[in-house]
Amino acid sequence: MSEKFKRGAGVLCHISSLPNKYGIGSLGKEAYEFADLLQKSHVKYWQILPLTQTGFGDSPYQSVCCNSGNPYFIDLESLKEEGLIDGEELQSAEAPAGKTDYAALYQSRYKILRLAYARFNIKDGEFADFVAKGEYEDYALFMSLKERYGGTFDEFPEAYKHKENLAMYEFKQSVYKSDYLFWQFVQFIFLKQWKKLKAYVNSLGIKIIGDLPLYVAYDSSDVWGHHELFRLDEDLKPSAVAGVPPDYFSEKGQLWGNPLYDWDALSAVNYDWWIERIQKAAELFDVIRIDHFRGLDRYYAIPADAETAEEGVWLPGPGMRLFNEIRRRLGELEIIAEDLGILDAAAHKLRARTGFPGMKILQFAFDGSNDNPYLPENIEENSVVYTGTHDNDTTLGFINGMSDEEFKQFKPKLRSALASVKAVFPMVSREDAVLALNVCALASKARLAIIPVQDILVLGTEARMNVPSTAMGNWQFRLESMPDRLHTAILRKNIDKYKR
Repeated sequence: MSEKFKRGAGVLCHISSLPNKYGIGSLGKEAYEFADLLQKSHVKYWQILPLTQTGFGDSPYQSVCCNSGNPYFIDLESLKEEGLIDGEELQSAEAPAGKTDYAALYQSRYKILRLAYARFNIKDGEFADFVAKGEYEDYALFMSLKERYGGTFDEFPEAYKHKENLAMYEFKQSVYKSDYLFWQFVQFIFLKQWKKLKAYVNSLGIKIIGDLPLYVAYDSSDVWGHHELFRLDEDLKPSAVAGVPPDYFSEKGQLWGNPLYDWDALSAVNYDWWIERIQKAAELFDVIRIDHFRGLDRYYAIPADAETAEEGVWLPGPGMRLFNEIRRRLGELEIIAEDLGILDAAAHKLRARTGFPGMKILQFAFDGSNDNPYLPENIEENSVVYTGTHDNDTTLGFINGMSDEEFKQFKPKLRSALASVKAVFPMVSREDAVLALNVCALASKARLAIIPVQDILVLGTEARMNVPSTAMGNWQFRLESMPDRLHTAILRKNIDKYKR
């Protein structure tokens, strides 16, 4: 493991979950305030979910462009300070506290962003250079086509669906100011605000862990713009789709539906598309967490017409060839491998060869088996330990799911786990057990310990971020206010105690 990974503690909290009065967290003052709180708590890592513009189901793992920034995260108060929106327009963006209402955001937020764009000087030199770089060319064209035709890209008129040069040139001219430059503007503003926030967070001695989904959405500028790199048929529809077989998250497996990469085609061009993607992530984040890492060793291919993920075949991925090329062209990067699920020896071997730390989830530790790899005593140093992830219930929700008898049996197991890492925590209630599990993570040998903000605040199932294999009702959790002094003080005390 790279020595760049110093022993430290982190907090998992997505930008969308930050509290403000505009319906969803942003890159504005609430993000800076949260970073200040992390510093005061002696936290060294802030982990977020993908920053991408969300598509169907509002999932950051199903984006319209894998390198995009979510327009919803743009700080509206900054736009007002720049004279791009007025006070009345800012006020119109106010929304009730509580869960994010994505349908309402979709109806209202883009109207405000278009007002800002209408007042923006598109001849601004910095913006002109940004557009000229062409980084968001496919994205801006794709979103402009979506504005005009709706639906998925395979329903576009044939010339646009297949991205024919002359047709695209004429289309771009026809929507240049109305739509094309608007979508460039959205990414320009997002990146400007993100880079400013990241510089501030880094100045506090905090690193940002960003999330890189393995797959991209079918209806995305990525697939539309580079369909030759994906396993599609002649009509540009997926011939097989991604997912995982049945495991502890889902009895019927997870049918994600993402198109699969054509790794032979990617290999033929030295993995250029993937290298560019990793390079972009390395510019945005200090540490990159690669989601579903095992899919780079072998990936699960499910028939495109399947209704569940129970039937599929494992096929070989790029393995070390990809990582050798990344290292050759980009140097040593700080990467975390999400290696959860049922892994075979080859997947373990790939992670070991890369040297990347894997993930350990404490909620999975208490099945009664002494050789459970998630038990604190079995966690090796080259790991990142979590109480739970965005795909788990909150730890209080997990514990509240136990009957009184089950909780009674759980407590001595948790005490034993604490003792194995030379930690003690007084435990009577279920809320105490949550804080005890947080201590288990911080006291473990794992180089990094990441605790979701919900577990720091001891929140229940109502604060859960995502339920795998469900399409709707996820990604909506928001803090009602900044973490309070009591819970941040407990966190700081334990970070100091366990030398993180």
